[in-house]
This record gives sequence, structure tokens and C-alpha cells, in this order.
Amino acid sequence: MNENRVPHYPVIVVGGGQAGLSTSYHLARHGLDHLVIEKHRAMHAWDTQRWDNFCLVTPNWQCDLPGHPYAGPDPDGFMRKDEILAYLTAFRAKVDPPIREGVSVRRVTPRAGGGFLVATSSGEFSADNVVVASGGYHEPIVPRMAERLPPAIAQVHSAQYRNAGQLPEGPVLVVGSGQSGAQIAEDLHLAGRKVHLAVGNAPRCARFYRGRDVVTWLADMGYYDMPVEQHPLREGVRDNTNHYVTGRDGGRDIDLRKFALEGMELHGVLREFDGTHLVFDTNLAQALDEADKTYNGINAAIDRHIAENGIAAPPPSTYEAVWRPAQERPRLDLAASGIAAIVWCIGFRPDFRWLDAPVFNGAGHPRHRRGVTAQEGVYFIGLPWLHSWGSGRFGSVGRDAAHIVTHIAARAGQDGATRDRAGQDSAA
Repeated sequence: MNENRVPHYPVIVVGGGQAGLSTSYHLARHGLDHLVIEKHRAMHAWDTQRWDNFCLVTPNWQCDLPGHPYAGPDPDGFMRKDEILAYLTAFRAKVDPPIREGVSVRRVTPRAGGGFLVATSSGEFSADNVVVASGGYHEPIVPRMAERLPPAIAQVHSAQYRNAGQLPEGPVLVVGSGQSGAQIAEDLHLAGRKVHLAVGNAPRCARFYRGRDVVTWLADMGYYDMPVEQHPLREGVRDNTNHYVTGRDGGRDIDLRKFALEGMELHGVLREFDGTHLVFDTNLAQALDEADKTYNGINAAIDRHIAENGIAAPPPSTYEAVWRPAQERPRLDLAASGIAAIVWCIGFRPDFRWLDAPVFNGAGHPRHRRGVTAQEGVYFIGLPWLHSWGSGRFGSVGRDAAHIVTHIAARAGQDGATRDRAGQDSAA
């Protein structure tokens, strides 16, 4: 196909989730013609990759997409799945983006004369700028050992889990204790299922402390606005696992030790299946202690904030373990345990193979500074810790989108030589 005859846009946004539509909102405000391309339908992941009892883990007041702040009756509550979908549907209606749904981007390649050729399942386009808004959670991670498990055992990834009723009767093994794993384990536990949980190194935090939601305290303390460059771990913080907590039933802690007292069986990290036994690390006690250390450490930081600012609040407290493993079990006979299903909650890996640009590190993750890459005209939005802890939340993705669009608008008003210098400076 003659590249000069394909439809051209100053900006093509790949991905129609909240990040892509936030970008569309700001592009429209700048008067920049653009196209949003979405593989499925806008916001589809919130509907198709969340379980029935899913709810936000951050208070509703933090939902502040561009031009669309939360306006419901419960700002300190936690929206459930149907409320989230309604909120996002209303956001899409406000943005009214120029979007093509059900279209897959197959390849993005630089053009010799500048800009990019975007090959899709619906034909080719060209663009001066490409904004990657497809997130970083593309391929569900399931270990190779899953192939060796008996075929009678049902296996689903967290993205496929909906409710306890979809799984066959019998005990369920949940692998992973990050936000999804801990909440799915709780969902099954509350449904009366026997649960085995393989616990990883995820930290945890309190839901409420000293009279307020912990998120509210941390927001006041500036934690969600701290740029990645100022974090002690720098870019390494992007590899951190989120703290497990829940907004279910008005919000509460997730205490795995309490679950153990109630009959949930906790194990260390699942390492192998030897044909008969599931093999676990003997790290359970350490993992629980480390999670509690983070929990108490966050609360201690809140204590200091309260003291330094003379804030009136209920007295401080320290979490004390309500259960400890008497003896860790490194091996579990799969047949004898009766486990009928496994829910894999060990995350996703990114897949940006369709983007032909030198903007990735050795692990396949984008290299950028607040979404601006060293490749002129290539941007990312919607990644965890794109700029700050808040970048992956409804409250801050709009600010990141505004930053990127301002950069694009500046490029659009500059000559080629100036644009080259601006792109190099931004990626430094």
C-alpha cells in the first residue's frame, strides 16, 4: 500500500481504557486531531477481567478522571464492579472519543520521513505521534508446572475468575497473595470454600487507622504525588507488589493470619509439582512477618505525621500477630488434599512486540520519563508508577495524560530541528 494514501492522524492512541480516553480528553482540548484504537471495546477489562464481588481498594473520592470527578453519595466508600462500570461509561460519554473498537494494532513502525505507520486488523494508518495506552498487563502468567497437573483439576487465572460457583466442588488452591490473590482467597473463604493459599512477598496495609482511611492519610502526606525519581528505590519501585487490603463491605483489613484461624491453610511460595506433591518454600512465617512489618511501618509514618502537625486523632496502635504457623509444610499431597481447582494470581507480563521502537529495557519494559521516551513521537500512559504512585489510579492518570499531551502539542508547533532537541531533552 502507498504510505502516502493511508489515513493520517497527528496522534494515534493505542488502547481505549481510562488512560487512553484521558489522553483523548486532553488532545481534544488542545484541538489535536486523533484516533483511539481499541482491540476490544472501551473499558472492557473492568467488565471482562474482574470478579463479581470486585470493588475498588481506594476511596471513591480518589476517582477523578478528567472532567469527571466522583459525584456519588459515598465519597469515602468503595465502588463495586457495577458502579465502576457506570462511572466509566459516563466518562466515555463525556469524552466522546474518536474511537475504533474491535480493531487490533499489529505493528507500529517508524517511517523514513518521520512519524509512524500503524498496521491494524482494519487497515493501515499513519501518525506523527503514537501514545501507547494499552497498560502493562497483557499476558496472564501461568507457570509451566500447570501443564503437568492432573487434567481433572480446574485451572483459571485471576483475570478469568468470577465467583466460587464457577469452580468445581472441593478445596481451592489460590497461588499468590497480592491484591487479586488475597481478595480472591477472601471471596472463596466467605463463600464457604476450603481454601489453600500460597503466600508470596506482597506487603499489606491497614484499611482504617486512627479515625481515617489509610489512603486519606497517605494522600495528605503526599505519598501519591511523589515522583518516581524521588522514591528511595527510584525506578525499582515499579517492580513492587501492591499492598493487599480490601474495600469490600465498606472496607477492612485483609489479615491472612485471621483466615488461618478460621480454617484457611497457608503455605509458602509454590515452587513445583513433582507429579504427586505440590512443593512450597518454607518462607510462610517470614512472609507474614514482613507483611506485618510494612503494615506497622505505614501506621508509624502516619503517627509521625499526626504528631508533627498536631492533628487530633484516636490513639496509635500496633498490630500483633493473632496466629503463627506451628510448622510449615513444604510438601502437600495433591490427591490427598482433595484440591479441585487452582486460581493463578501471579500477575501478567507485558507484550509490546507490536511496537518497533528502541524504547525498551532488557526485560521488555518501556524506558521513559513520565511517559516520554527517547524515540521522538512515542509515549506511554497508564503504567504503574509512570510518574508517581498515583499514576495507576483514577485520580492521577489524567495529570499524566495532560503532561504527555502538552509535550505533543509543543512538538506540533515546532520545526523539525527544535523537535529533535526537545525529544532528546525529555528523554534524558
